[in-house]
Amino acid sequence: MAINNSAQKFIARNRAPRVQIEYDVEIYGSEKKIELPFVMAVLADLAGKPREELPPVTDRKFLDIDIDNFNERMKAIAPRVAFAVPNTLTGEGQLMVDITLENMDDFSPAQIARKVDALNQLLEARTQLANLQTYMDGKAGAENLVNKLLQDPTLLKTLANAPKSAATQQGVSADNESAE
Repeated sequence: MAINNSAQKFIARNRAPRVQIEYDVEIYGSEKKIELPFVMAVLADLAGKPREELPPVTDRKFLDIDIDNFNERMKAIAPRVAFAVPNTLTGEGQLMVDITLENMDDFSPAQIARKVDALNQLLEARTQLANLQTYMDGKAGAENLVNKLLQDPTLLKTLANAPKSAATQQGVSADNESAE
């Protein structure tokens, strides 16, 4: 009981309550205002489709959730959604979506896209194109080179395969130089 009392006093000192319920009482001929504590409990299935079976409701504990520990509690609960959506990327079949949320930032569109493989690939491509656009800004020669590249499919395929092999060759040559 002392822990709850000290927690209530801590909250009272550090955060003004949003709801204050008072009533007037007459005690021995004098009026006195008495404040009722506002306590709210929420009973909800916040786990969605959990990977592990949850214990029965009677065995679960009440948890204090506030702005300071919200992300920790959310990570512990690990809310999960798993469902199929129409695949509008290819137009064929269904796309399986299985997302486990760990904090409030996971609700942003970019984070959701990162957790779905097909969308993550598109997001990465978009990010790389945005980086390329930033790099090419004001460089007419680079713009002409990219336009030439886009017009020639053979050159495009060759260049698409080249970074992996070029990076590997550079790594090998750097290792050879350091060995000498």
